[in-house]
Amino acid sequence: MKLFGFFRSSAAFRVRIALNLKGLAYEDAFIHLRRGDQRGGDYLAVNPQGLVPALEIDGKTLTQSMAIVEYLDETHPHPPFLPPAPADRAHVRALAAIVACDIHPINNLRVLRYLSRPLGHDQAAIENWYNHWIAAGFEAFERLVAADRSTSEFCAGDRPGLADIALVPQVVNSERYRLDLSPYPTLARIHANCMKLDAFAAAHPNNQPDRDD
Repeated sequence: MKLFGFFRSSAAFRVRIALNLKGLAYEDAFIHLRRGDQRGGDYLAVNPQGLVPALEIDGKTLTQSMAIVEYLDETHPHPPFLPPAPADRAHVRALAAIVACDIHPINNLRVLRYLSRPLGHDQAAIENWYNHWIAAGFEAFERLVAADRSTSEFCAGDRPGLADIALVPQVVNSERYRLDLSPYPTLARIHANCMKLDAFAAAHPNNQPDRDD
């Protein structure tokens, strides 16, 4: 099993968490996004989108982090990432989608670079953009988890699952831009609980072999 990723990629971070929670060993293949490795022909042959992560597993190459995470859950069902009831599963998937579909796509590296280089926005404007969209998503996430009876130590019960896998990397990203998390106490508490677990801590960008400064 080989994971193509970059230490700072929140999408790759999700997959590292999922692999760790499932207890699956993997080989790292480092794709340095800031140096443009993702645009090289060798990597485009792996993932024509030129994005990370990609996971070589079971004779296949999988892309898109949430699809990879659900594949891992379906092929290695213990511990499960989704609750058994259909409505509860929909709730967890919706929480994860707030991050993976609504926050992350407009805040990733290629978008931030486009804001800077072709559009000419300065760093302050880019940071305002970044935090505006995280705050909008986190406000909804907070309200949903604070109001739901299934919320406990984690987003949906007493063990981490799909929503926690999506949430934690986005919180870590928000820390880079010094977003105030005090308006989101439930979210912050869940994040802290996750980071007490080896599966999350080992997946943190600071603990990756390709980390640079």
